[in-house]
Amino acid sequence: MKSLKTKALVLILNLILMLSLSGCADREIIITTGFQSNELMRINEESCYLPEMMLYLTTVQNQYEMVYGEDIWNESKDGVLLKDKVKDMVLAKVAQIKVMNLMAASYGLSLSEEEVNEVSAVSLDFYASLNETERNLIGVSEEDIFNIYSEYALADKVYDYVIRDINPEISDDEARTITVEQILIKTYATDTKGKIVEYSDHMKKEALEQANYIRELALSGEDSFEALAAKYNEGEEVTYNFGRGQMAESFENAAFSLDKDEISEVVETEYGYHIIKCISDFDLDKTQDNKVQILKERKGEVFNETYNEFVKGLTKTLNEKLFDSIEMIHDKDVKTYTFFDVDF
Repeated sequence: MKSLKTKALVLILNLILMLSLSGCADREIIITTGFQSNELMRINEESCYLPEMMLYLTTVQNQYEMVYGEDIWNESKDGVLLKDKVKDMVLAKVAQIKVMNLMAASYGLSLSEEEVNEVSAVSLDFYASLNETERNLIGVSEEDIFNIYSEYALADKVYDYVIRDINPEISDDEARTITVEQILIKTYATDTKGKIVEYSDHMKKEALEQANYIRELALSGEDSFEALAAKYNEGEEVTYNFGRGQMAESFENAAFSLDKDEISEVVETEYGYHIIKCISDFDLDKTQDNKVQILKERKGEVFNETYNEFVKGLTKTLNEKLFDSIEMIHDKDVKTYTFFDVDF
């Protein structure tokens, strides 16, 4: 079975990405009453109880604090504290695992005896790693750990099941990655508040004239492209390695049409005017890596389509009062962060 460490890293990265792109997460859960003690959420017959949520939340909290420090929770975006956004994101991830376990039931999937034994072993190890304070404040039992690991393992099995037949042929051209150098002459400035201010038509004309002049210097060969870039480039970087769909369309089209050592016409993007030199028109190793990434993304797209269709038929309820009462644990003895750092 695959490593849960990989899924945990994806969880953390997804949280950071979603926090950077959005405001407070939309829980998409109906509020209702009639919950059992400590029952936080119910999706059809699958329930999440408070200790499970606290274990996820504490793990993510400590992962963040190891990188950014404890003061990170005072940060806010769009008027919402980071800690509240993380709570919503963790809730969404827990809900996703519950849904995937419902999918497993619909497909007739379950863990094998060998897989159950592996889950049991790592559950015992992790529970033993918790000190008494962590066990008490998180409120988690050995049985809770086993159940949560079992659900994660089964969710992983569901993902593999759904994408089992997805193995499209990806051509070298589709996955091709190239390396270029560029010289950018900007057509905008930033004010004292960091706001972008577009150049006037006259200033843009001057910028284009300068870009054409630099291109002629590059074509003449009197100075190397690298030397010209060091002198004139107004971009953050000179060298870029990328595949299709990763850059501005006009930049990408021009770059992919170049042969090795060829210099482009002046190319306009929203950032300004670019002169591009092709350093490598085909990077074999990175192209192979890109094939793996493209395949992974396509499998993810297929799974998401199946997942989203399945979710439509589910009843989702949230114990809003209990959820709002949840606070992060701030105790010097609660430092556990390795819950997902296991291999089956």
